[in-house]
Amino acid sequence: MNTLQHARRRAVSTGSSMRSRRMLGAIRIAVGLFVLVTVIVQITDRLLNNAFDPTEYFSYFTIQSCLINIVVLLVGGAMALRHSRDTVLYTSIRMSIVTYAVVTAGVYNLLLRGVPYEGFQGLQWPNEVLHVWVPIVIALDWLFSPGRPPLPWRALRIPIIYPVLWLAFTLGRGAFTGIYPYPFIDPATAGWGSVVAYIVGLTVFILAIAALCIAYSRRGGRARI
Repeated sequence: MNTLQHARRRAVSTGSSMRSRRMLGAIRIAVGLFVLVTVIVQITDRLLNNAFDPTEYFSYFTIQSCLINIVVLLVGGAMALRHSRDTVLYTSIRMSIVTYAVVTAGVYNLLLRGVPYEGFQGLQWPNEVLHVWVPIVIALDWLFSPGRPPLPWRALRIPIIYPVLWLAFTLGRGAFTGIYPYPFIDPATAGWGSVVAYIVGLTVFILAIAALCIAYSRRGGRARI
């Protein structure tokens, strides 16, 4: 009798978990599509005002990371609709976009908000969506989504791969063109000492957020190595 009751409770729990996962999947897909629409609206606004330069627009860390967000959210949404648990690989990548989202929100609101910009202003709500609301949703998804497996500590190396590649490309491109997407990585702003200090600080920040994400994922369970 106890075995039968246990089986019934487990079946109820599994059914409830899958309903939560399906709801999560729908939310992820909706958010991913909304981010895509926001980027399209921003590009369209620039095109209509003859202010769209793809080499400038797609050089921003925010835009590139948002494009990554779209893919990760849509893939994660489809996974949540079909499976009761995310894979370790997907979760490692999702942990990475959490760090990028937090960095994007932090840099924008602490370093860039209010800084005069001489270029095309355009619609302001896409900026707020991409720099504020998307990071909040992605962080909440990490904190409360069911079906997240615990991550091994060696996953800590994954979030730093894309920022290093982006930085290498950006500094190399800037050395030849003199164009940098952000003033704090432009040596003309305050010299190379300031640039290096910002790079080191942001690297530590990324690793710290990633470590917190991994520690949070490991609560109550050990990761499979």
